[in-house]
Amino acid sequence: MRLFQRLDPTDRPACDTLTLTFDERQRTRFEASLPSGERVGIALPRGTVLRDGDRLAGDDGTTIMVAAAPEALLEVHTADARELARCAYHLGNRHVAVEVGASVLRLAYDHVLRRMLEGLGVTVAEVLAPFQPEIGAYAPHGHAAYDEHRHGEPETPQARPGEPGGRAAIHEFGPR
Repeated sequence: MRLFQRLDPTDRPACDTLTLTFDERQRTRFEASLPSGERVGIALPRGTVLRDGDRLAGDDGTTIMVAAAPEALLEVHTADARELARCAYHLGNRHVAVEVGASVLRLAYDHVLRRMLEGLGVTVAEVLAPFQPEIGAYAPHGHAAYDEHRHGEPETPQARPGEPGGRAAIHEFGPR
């Protein structure tokens, strides 16, 4: 079977689950195995990033649900929002994929990054969990386009600030 199209999760129920790591969910052409052992070929549009819960249409009419596989991750904890933002800045500066929570960051395990983060004074723990990092804000498959796609509207790139149709970002700091 060939899985070739991402569906809106509300379109139809899935008959099976395909569990994939984040690296696999970024690939658009590969083979994988369902829990039954059946081999499936994935052939998706370039730039597609699959998220936990996405549905894929098979060329035989089958619907398969994507599940994020547990992976070895680093989890960064701090009660101080400034420290968390500082860690996110340093990780972003290194182009590291990061999952952002209310008071936690998650990233793929890397012993060098662990030492860097510990050097910034935060608590770092090793965990085994599904990884759902942020998708680039300017990427055609970023959050806005991803949300539109999930509601059945076409995926289109967002204009960057300064480009036609773009909006300049305004940042205010301190009291108003």
